[in-house]
Amino acid sequence: MTLFLMACSKSILEEQPRSIFTPEYFKTQAGVMGGVTSLYANLRNMYGQAYYYNSLETGTDEATYGQQADANFKDADLSGVGTVSSTSMRSDVLWNNVFPNINTASGIIENATAVNVLKVGTKDTIPKSLIAEAQFMRAFDYFLLVQTFGGVPLDLGAGELKFNTAPVRVSKRNTVPQVYTKAIFPDMLTAINNLPSTSRLTGTLTKNVARLHLAKAYLTYAWWLQNPNNIPTYPTSDRTDPNGKTAANYFQMAYDMATSAIATPAPYGLQPTYYDVNVGSNDRNNECMLYADHTQAVEYYNVSSLTYGGGGAPDNFASWMLTWNYTNIRSSGVSSVQREAVQALGRPWVRMAPPIGVFINTFADKTNDSRYDGTFTTTYRANWPKGGLTQTSLVNANSMSIVPGDAVLTFLDTDNPSIVYPGTGTAGISNVGAGILPGRADYVVGPSGISRLMYPGIWKLGPYRTDNGTGLGPGVNAGSTRPYPIAKFSELFFIAAEAAVKGATPAAVTGTYANDGTAKGLINIIRARAGKWRFSNSANAVKVADNSAAMVAATPATVDLNYILAERSREFYGEGYRWFDLARTQTWAAIAGTYQICGTANGDHTAVTVTRSITPNLYLRPIPQGQIDGMDMSTADKAAYQNPGY
Repeated sequence: MTLFLMACSKSILEEQPRSIFTPEYFKTQAGVMGGVTSLYANLRNMYGQAYYYNSLETGTDEATYGQQADANFKDADLSGVGTVSSTSMRSDVLWNNVFPNINTASGIIENATAVNVLKVGTKDTIPKSLIAEAQFMRAFDYFLLVQTFGGVPLDLGAGELKFNTAPVRVSKRNTVPQVYTKAIFPDMLTAINNLPSTSRLTGTLTKNVARLHLAKAYLTYAWWLQNPNNIPTYPTSDRTDPNGKTAANYFQMAYDMATSAIATPAPYGLQPTYYDVNVGSNDRNNECMLYADHTQAVEYYNVSSLTYGGGGAPDNFASWMLTWNYTNIRSSGVSSVQREAVQALGRPWVRMAPPIGVFINTFADKTNDSRYDGTFTTTYRANWPKGGLTQTSLVNANSMSIVPGDAVLTFLDTDNPSIVYPGTGTAGISNVGAGILPGRADYVVGPSGISRLMYPGIWKLGPYRTDNGTGLGPGVNAGSTRPYPIAKFSELFFIAAEAAVKGATPAAVTGTYANDGTAKGLINIIRARAGKWRFSNSANAVKVADNSAAMVAATPATVDLNYILAERSREFYGEGYRWFDLARTQTWAAIAGTYQICGTANGDHTAVTVTRSITPNLYLRPIPQGQIDGMDMSTADKAAYQNPGY
């Protein structure tokens, strides 16, 4: 049973429970609608699912394992504390969820299209736009698979891209070029032709959503064809395109597709500030083009408890992983910052941690650029009365008093040599190992003191509820009821800029986002927006500022690939883009091969350099062992099915 709420009370996709989809069912409008609804619902089994999230972030320059990490996270870090294997790599979440989804999409495409052929011009004809949603979803799923595993099977038992109704215990993987040219590109092009320009319901697919993903697929395939660092592929295949196109052709196609969407953006666009993109009260804004939706309104449609999350799909619990246990802070012996269902806090699991480089290098500019403040929670404020405590004030750092709303612990923007950390015998030291500065009532941690235990939380993905009342909220232990972002209009600028750096011929972009079409011109649209502020999370106060000119002036004269990747991290930090970005550009080992972080103990603020072993075979994830074990094939055929090195 799959049920899906699409954002507002009058725009609901509702599926009647069915135990199986059949060809006959897909030949009715109700069947197509039910199948399409299930395709959207399935997004929640991956996006917001924290173990899949782990496979996209841990091991990159954006995340390492946290103090409470289990083997899922340590294995993915590739730093010698675990090993990636066919049983440990959590990209199995992707594999296990998308193939049933692909089969459902194929059932819709095959059978609904047949109905249209038989009933042209009658009222029973199923809209091509609805079938196009299934075509997009099939291409979308195959694109995720080919980036993650290399070539994957197009035949699920009934023929290539055919709907299968019988269990099959054998499988053959197609090559990467076959997956792109037989499945991804044709389906996405058809989707562009047949999808509407505006969504039929809040959050459903449009032409520009398909344009974004086709542009990204062209870009990724161009890199694969070029293969600058000789990263191996599997199944073994020549790096040639069956249609005779070159990498340069595909870089240009990516550029043209992305800039065409930028030039005709409606109904999408950039939000006025970065804060507006991510603040929970503005969810489902026109910058977010695709998301895995959730709802606080009705638990039935959320398909997850509104009061407790057990840590499994379809809960949206990814943000828990990058949330440190701030509830351990004690002031006057009591918990001064209690777990609350608000965006700045949420449920702490401490499974992942940002390396120090995120704060010193990626987000070096914390003054002009609003994206640091719009990404992290850096100030933890007293909220003890919401938990039922009656004290009017508590004693905090330097034996100074704090009241509700005051800063209890602050992660500083820059290092301060005057910070005194625990172990010095100074009075008023924090029980969680934070430091003190003279005259400050809040405990402090400098960027170089970020550890696996203590780090700024990920504000942008934090929970947002409207039913907290005056307390901590009924959702303090629940998965987030916010939509999980999958694709944003802003990414079009990065896709086009990357293609331009790779040799695509730029052309002036007209319209609302007019620029000269160069990589610098495209990136500066994003950077100018990043300079605009309307609220400061760290100060918890309105902040109206426009630093766009300073942001644009700071853009280097030559925008290269490394700069684009750094900008991508500033824009999309922690959203699940990073492993794909580094694997696509074959820069994973160079960018994330080492990192710095402090340890796991209270008061450990001594940074160490950690080296990762990122070998070429790791650019493809292992086929899950459950898939290998479930096939009725010879030992040799099973071994040949698995990616090399696993």
